[in-house]
Amino acid sequence: MDLIRHLIRAVLLMGALLSVGVVGYTVIEGWGVFQALYMTVITITTVGYGEVYGLTEKGRVFTIFLIIAGFGIMAYIVTTLTQAIIAGQIRAALGRKKLEKMIKKLKDHYILCGFGRIGSVVAKELTKEEVPFVIVERDPEVIKALEEEGYLFLEGDATDDRVLLEAGIKRAKGLVATVSSDADNLYITLSARSLNPKLFILSRADDPEAERKLLTAGATKVVSPYIMGASRMANVLLRPNVVDFIELVVQRKHLELQMEEIEVKDDSLFQGKTLKDSGLRDEFGVIVVAIKRAGKEMIFNPSPEAGIERGDILILLGERKNLDRLEKRLKGG
Repeated sequence: MDLIRHLIRAVLLMGALLSVGVVGYTVIEGWGVFQALYMTVITITTVGYGEVYGLTEKGRVFTIFLIIAGFGIMAYIVTTLTQAIIAGQIRAALGRKKLEKMIKKLKDHYILCGFGRIGSVVAKELTKEEVPFVIVERDPEVIKALEEEGYLFLEGDATDDRVLLEAGIKRAKGLVATVSSDADNLYITLSARSLNPKLFILSRADDPEAERKLLTAGATKVVSPYIMGASRMANVLLRPNVVDFIELVVQRKHLELQMEEIEVKDDSLFQGKTLKDSGLRDEFGVIVVAIKRAGKEMIFNPSPEAGIERGDILILLGERKNLDRLEKRLKGG
């Protein structure tokens, strides 16, 4: 705003000086408006012409005034623009430093590669859940949007190992490759897996043939937006109530009922117990929908006598308040 105000002031001053010049030459030398304007312009801009029209002593004194005033206004404009450019560069540099410091502090975060139609939705969902993440993007126009929306981002090419290292891939919990090119997603997956063998990698695939290649390259999971979208549309037609239920518990449009997953660790309250003895249903009011055994198939609707082992992932369904209470207990609260 200060820059615009200064530039408007400079334009008004220049306009006023041109008007004074035209009026002055018209009155002093008796010239026409065009002649006076032409002489005023070449005088203010100091283009180096001589006296195009003959000047009297008064006319020359007036010309000296125009040259000094014009030089002062031009200097003001140049100074204003220079200060604005330098200040902008300083702000940009400080902004980059601040972002770099924030990224270096990240731990167990996600790296989101690409902020297109899919990446932007992923970013919004992660923000809702207060999950730490950093976006890697190379498009200058998208970078402007990221700055305006206040996202933590890193400008660069996600296929470059150095950029992934700057994004903290060694400390990251997972990476999401959502750029529009399957080839780039494949390259990102290969690079990410080589830099962090334990990383959870979720990759986008537009071509069904790319899914197998991405899994071979090291992707933990591969999602095809077009196949998922088409499948969901078919289910809306065939099983609309089932789709409504899934949206209710998965997309969290209804805050009272949600799905969550917990990992059974060494010091877990539930390790070595059966579902019946764990108290998950009686004490916490949550239902165990499925159990994912480490390296095995998912067990759906497990029996009350099913044992809970270290490394299991429990898929839970329950009210948000009960899930929060369970999470607090697991953390020792």
